[in-house]
Amino acid sequence: MATNASLPDRITRQDFFRRAWKWLGIFASVEVIVMVAAYSFSGKKQKTAPPRQLFDAGPVDVFSTNAVTAFLGGRFYLARQQDGGFIALSLRCTHLGCSVTWEEDRQRFICPCHSSAFNIKGEVLNPPAARALSYYPVYIENGLVKVDIGAIKKRNSFEKDQLVYA
Repeated sequence: MATNASLPDRITRQDFFRRAWKWLGIFASVEVIVMVAAYSFSGKKQKTAPPRQLFDAGPVDVFSTNAVTAFLGGRFYLARQQDGGFIALSLRCTHLGCSVTWEEDRQRFICPCHSSAFNIKGEVLNPPAARALSYYPVYIENGLVKVDIGAIKKRNSFEKDQLVYA
């Protein structure tokens, strides 16, 4: 007959559950730490600027002053101001995102959804839109107008430095 001294130590049910809860607690804590770290570092800004997505609009001299040309494939209107400056305006209304259209006779952009109106610079003429049309950066290289359709810029109002000159 074997004595109790030679039998291996048996774990009680209470000890088993204590150890199980301890390991589950450690595992859950590690998982929470990993999730918090992943959330904290997920919104890091890119250190390098994204590459430009240039859309060739055409030669500078084909665009008349005080006129608007639609580039539906590029999702913008190219507006040449009275002083010769260019601005590429988004065709999305800043109220609810409907596509605005250019009314040549009234010299304004109009939103068919809620009648917001914008002038040739993209400034609000008629609410409910609360801010000016967003715009895309314009570059003039070797006499060609190019628009970076990958870098839309939101704005509250028109600023003179948003225009680009040949």
